[in-house]
Amino acid sequence: MPNFRLPSEFSSTFVAATNLNWIDWGVIGGYFLIMAGVVAWSSRRQNSTADYFLAGRNVGWFVIGTSLFASNIGSEHIVGLAGQGAVSGLAMAHYELHAWIMIMLAWFFVPFYYRTGVYTVPEFLELRFGSTSRWILSVVSLVAYVFTKVSVTVYAGAVVFSALLPDTFGSPQAAFWIGAIATVLLTGLYTVFGGLRAVLFTDAAQALILLVGSISITYIGLQQLGGWEELRLMAKANADAFALWRPIDDPDFPWLGILIGSPIVGVWYWCTDQYIVQRTLSAKNLRNARRGALWGGVLKVWPVFIFLIPGLIGWALHSKGLITIPSRTQVDGSTGLDGDKVFPTLVMSLLPVGMRGLVVAGLLAALMSSLSSLFNSAASLFTIDIYQKLRPGRSEEHLVRVGRIATLVVVAAGLAWIPVMARISGGGLYEYLQSVQGYLAPPITAVFVLGLLWPRMNSPAAVVGLAVGFALGLGKTIVQAIYGSGDGKLSSPAVLAWIGDANFLYFSSALFAICIVVIVVTTLCTRAPDPERVRGLTWGSRSEEENREIRESWTAVDIFLTVAILALVLGVYLYFSFWLSY
Repeated sequence: MPNFRLPSEFSSTFVAATNLNWIDWGVIGGYFLIMAGVVAWSSRRQNSTADYFLAGRNVGWFVIGTSLFASNIGSEHIVGLAGQGAVSGLAMAHYELHAWIMIMLAWFFVPFYYRTGVYTVPEFLELRFGSTSRWILSVVSLVAYVFTKVSVTVYAGAVVFSALLPDTFGSPQAAFWIGAIATVLLTGLYTVFGGLRAVLFTDAAQALILLVGSISITYIGLQQLGGWEELRLMAKANADAFALWRPIDDPDFPWLGILIGSPIVGVWYWCTDQYIVQRTLSAKNLRNARRGALWGGVLKVWPVFIFLIPGLIGWALHSKGLITIPSRTQVDGSTGLDGDKVFPTLVMSLLPVGMRGLVVAGLLAALMSSLSSLFNSAASLFTIDIYQKLRPGRSEEHLVRVGRIATLVVVAAGLAWIPVMARISGGGLYEYLQSVQGYLAPPITAVFVLGLLWPRMNSPAAVVGLAVGFALGLGKTIVQAIYGSGDGKLSSPAVLAWIGDANFLYFSSALFAICIVVIVVTTLCTRAPDPERVRGLTWGSRSEEENREIRESWTAVDIFLTVAILALVLGVYLYFSFWLSY
């Protein structure tokens, strides 16, 4: 077993509150039985790639939207986002308010993806720019899944196990690894046998459990604290640390970086990432695809209240001495709250018997929901975009088998990366995730946005833009790990230390601008694409018939959901921009 060690104060904190009652275990067991039934039902129809990777393209909008929410809000959100709430207040709320970007997915991106009949996002990129760009995006996406999404999700879930069941398996370290391996293997099995249909329908059930558990934490925590006004007053006394908007020179979340940098990551994640887009491709028609994305946008706003706010509540309860959250040494050498332990502490300290089991089931649901989505998306990318290109003409049954094997490989790779995750998540799990994605997203966002808006953009520009962007992003990641002001990092040469310490939001913004310039210059210096080659693949090249078909696919319901998303996002921004000033 790898030599991963939890802080000593962590293991001692939970000794008195780690026993789950038989009722709790009954709730958890009932959850797994229900999931097993769903998987058994789903596994009956897995004879083609459309069945396995896109659930037969016959899914309704409610299931799609709920799956988008559940897939996005995994254990890394519960653990990491609650931790950010306790450590940095509402700074990360901007990422959850990216619900407005899902309007772009619904109205701008989905019609292109769905009408072309593609299985994967890189497959669409090949239609627009050729096979080289597809290869680049497929390989980079697969690697990124292992280094960011799979490993972060598994690590977060393992932290939950070590917190909730530290003595069940002999020690917190044993609980960490047993929890990680067992959950990943179970999730991998039901993804292998059930395909996307199992992922979608288990997501719908898991989202409900997740919401009930998190809302319970928020309600009971506020009751213990003394109500919302007490939380607001305590946060007001620490306004500099907990405000939604930070100064322009803030080392972590400057307001200008948030305004420019975070939407770049948001457009990549919500509009071009296979992990998300695959759900909309499983819709029975264009209307359900669009409406599913909009319904997911309505749900996306709520993590501010059910994850960030509980983190703030945890900080407040700790400050009053009502609960004890473990501490840890921060990147700068100081000692502060261990944000990744906030949510597990709240579960074990506040919830009664039975409810504790429900929330543990919710945490397991979140972990398995994200992992199952990741495994299926990764299998889709490998099978459709890589294997099928290398071995054309294979049967549908053969491709489904390859997809299952690819899922198992991703499972193993994610587990192998966990020891590294334990070392590099010192700034907080969720912040780590956003910073790494901030270096990955700019070239992809630039290529897709320009490619859909600008018919003149050609294949060489897409390839050069992706290659330059990924190279610079990888370079920043490597330099950041070695050089800078953190403990154990090199401070010389000064220029590399400066690059290593550069704020990830500002770097993401600068990288996006560089990619735009590279794409524009390369396009203008090379031959324009054949107009027939891009017809129907850009905003201005669709025929009247195509536009009419798209127009007939939406109704007043879609308009209502769009307005609801905008109203929710605006309302949250208005309230929390001023909630500490009155």
